[in-house]
Amino acid sequence: MLLWINIFSGQISISSSDLISSILSFDENNTIHILIREFRIPRMFMSLLAGSSLAVCGLLLQTLLNNPLAGPYVLGINSGASLFVALTLLTGISFFSSDLGIISAGILGSLFIGIIILLCSFSVKTNISLLLIGLMISSFISALISVLQSSSSADQLKRFVIWSMGSLQQVSFAQLPLITVSILFSLLSVLLVIKPLNALVLGEVSAKNLGVNIKKVRLLIIIITAILAGIITAFCGPIAFIGLAIPNISRIIFKTQNHLILVSGNLLLGGVFLVLSDCIIQWIEPWYIIPINAFTSILGAPFVIYLLFKKIV
Repeated sequence: MLLWINIFSGQISISSSDLISSILSFDENNTIHILIREFRIPRMFMSLLAGSSLAVCGLLLQTLLNNPLAGPYVLGINSGASLFVALTLLTGISFFSSDLGIISAGILGSLFIGIIILLCSFSVKTNISLLLIGLMISSFISALISVLQSSSSADQLKRFVIWSMGSLQQVSFAQLPLITVSILFSLLSVLLVIKPLNALVLGEVSAKNLGVNIKKVRLLIIIITAILAGIITAFCGPIAFIGLAIPNISRIIFKTQNHLILVSGNLLLGGVFLVLSDCIIQWIEPWYIIPINAFTSILGAPFVIYLLFKKIV
């Protein structure tokens, strides 16, 4: 129902018959068909996929690092994807301008920072220290991106600034199948780590005693997180706080540590949250335009403060 509301949101009204005809008998000369096929449908799917993916990423990282404030944005994994995407947008290398190139850049950037965070987690003594490392990495990457921006052309700079605000409207209908298949494959891969995640809740020592290969599980989780966060960041920009807030909300709602339930809950809640957020953005668009990253930050930041006051960390 919410997806239906989302696709019909916007300043230009469309009918159910318009939607059906644009799918079954697309007419490239019909403005309404173009609006639905190239803008409304990709936007709806990306809001669902992005919300679900980022929520699952946050859950995986929080369980792996035993830290309720872990998440792809807070730990700098999104920043790693942003850096590599910045290299693609601000250098003009032809390979990276393709769909495969952008996806590759996002995944490599996320994977690079994810491995750094994982290595740091072995050495630091507290969760707060790990969060500070993530923030410092983000600050360092922001500085590198600023250097790239200072030497880029006006057109390249404009493209990157628009991308960095976050948008669900940057994916075309032709790109949608590749992105959807990549994300769904990664989400299905999460099933491979459900049992190890349940064991990790008891602690690494207990998980090892239960026969869990900790090194293998860590690597697999980082790879899954890198792929999901990398793809979403590459095509939607850096979207904040979903990966942090939704996993904590799901634990409050479902009151369980069974990760089969938690993963399913995060898929649902993350998708619903971002689809609903996008609906609200479209409803207020005639009066004020708010980037999706700004909107999720406005909602997510108070929740982080709430977590800190509740002394969860």
